[in-house]
Amino acid sequence: MTGQRMCGFLLTFFLLINIAVAHADNTKRQRKFDYFYYEGLKLKHAGKYDAAFDAFTHCLSIDSTSAPLLYELSSFYMQLERPEKALEMLRGAVAYGPGNFNYKMALATLSRNMGMFGEAVEVYEELVKEYPSKTELNYYLADALTQQGEIGKAIEAYDALESSMGMNEAFSMQKYRLYTLLEQPDKAFKEVENLAAKYPMEPRYQIILGDLYLEKGDTDNAYKVYQKAHETDPTNPHYFVSMANYYEATNDKAAAESRIRDALVNEKLDVETKVNILSRYIIRLQQNQKDTESANALFETLLEQHPEETELKLMYGSLLALQGKKEEARFQFQLATEMEPENEAAWGRLLELSLQSQDIPEAIRISSKCIELFPTAPQYYFYLGVAYYQEEKYQEASDTYTKGLTVIPAENGSLKSDFYGQIGDISYQMGHMEKAFEAYDEALKYNENNIVVLNNYAYFLSVANKDLKKAERMSAITIKQEPDNPTYLDTYAWIFFRQGNYTLAKFYIESALTKDKTNSSELLDHYGDILYMSGEKEKAVEQWEKAKELGKTGSIIDRKIQEKTYLEKDEE
Repeated sequence: MTGQRMCGFLLTFFLLINIAVAHADNTKRQRKFDYFYYEGLKLKHAGKYDAAFDAFTHCLSIDSTSAPLLYELSSFYMQLERPEKALEMLRGAVAYGPGNFNYKMALATLSRNMGMFGEAVEVYEELVKEYPSKTELNYYLADALTQQGEIGKAIEAYDALESSMGMNEAFSMQKYRLYTLLEQPDKAFKEVENLAAKYPMEPRYQIILGDLYLEKGDTDNAYKVYQKAHETDPTNPHYFVSMANYYEATNDKAAAESRIRDALVNEKLDVETKVNILSRYIIRLQQNQKDTESANALFETLLEQHPEETELKLMYGSLLALQGKKEEARFQFQLATEMEPENEAAWGRLLELSLQSQDIPEAIRISSKCIELFPTAPQYYFYLGVAYYQEEKYQEASDTYTKGLTVIPAENGSLKSDFYGQIGDISYQMGHMEKAFEAYDEALKYNENNIVVLNNYAYFLSVANKDLKKAERMSAITIKQEPDNPTYLDTYAWIFFRQGNYTLAKFYIESALTKDKTNSSELLDHYGDILYMSGEKEKAVEQWEKAKELGKTGSIIDRKIQEKTYLEKDEE
């Protein structure tokens, strides 16, 4: 009996010791966690974010259930553009700190931004119940419900907002849209009617109501409401816009244009609204097949009123370009670049005009300036390379594309492929065949289905009479993707010609000729070669003669006609 007591005493003693040791370990671990956590906060406030992140990550290895730590880490993962990881951290923070408003709000917001509306709705609904005094939560809940497709519940959330904050335009118009989605037009219209009735001296609401009448085709009531708004505020600029729409709906074109002019010269109307009005006016002129030059005077008026608005100059320049007034358009775009040197849209339009007019020196100037202003935008390296190529400055073109490769994002393999393809074409033009083939290989590493590269690579291999099976495989891909492209069909035919398969060569060259709309002398020359090797020598000469008539030049084509025989290019 004494032994049993002693045994029980010892078990209790060791149990207490184990508890004490465990407590000591927990205390030690907590101190270690606290040290690194507060050190992380200090580093964060000092702007040393990398070191702070390392400290917080170490804390996570000590205690993965700390809600404040998980919340801190979520913000770091957002900065690192890893929203999924941030979401994981916030879910943990809410699980281990369920009573914290900020944790739940952050989780709901991130879920909504990531398109996870179901989860966002659940969290917002919890917040609305837990914090009834924070009525603005219903707005976020309503938005999430709308995105989720819970239209009825979203309307209830807006009703809750209205009951606490009062009726306003934003809520009423949103409910109008939601009722419209539910195909409940009467309830939708009632929302705006109530808004206009509550604020009868607010012309904006009367005009909105009139616009809705107009949408329903009720022009009589629309007119009455518009006039009521006009009586309340005769200078309201939106009245002129709505009346222009009214006259448009009642087929009074002259009155509509008059109201548009009234709106554009109205000093109370902001320039953005004026630009939108003018845009609609131009579209209507185009739809009615009217001369758009009637809008030019309106632009001139607006530019006098708002000389600092570069967006207006861009819009006017685009209209002038559409009218074929290239120099006037160029002047507007140039003004925009001088006023806002970093306005990329203006530079882009200037570059577009120079390329359209084949003004290569100007294209080089603009592209070079754009590279200076926007050094990480690869498109300007591309256009500069094209311009250099057209001026036969092949080395400059190649160097430009090589430099451009360094600014293309790693994930944009398609664009890298295009740049390597250009380097390949230029290298071949310079007589560097092997360098060209190396560039084509690089291009296909980034995009194995780059059909322009596949075609050029295949054709140049066939010209060199090497790797013809590889050339055939590549050319077959281009035919599969664009079976009606005469250039690709010609390449395929020429590869078969080089392989001695004149039957297939003839089939594909004749197919190319039926698709060709350019009267290509090159295709006819190839057709003559294929016919000759197929035993149709007289027809071959006929095709060579046609090729010469269409512009094919050189001693080879002359000799083929004179000697009535096929000649390789290297026999020249």
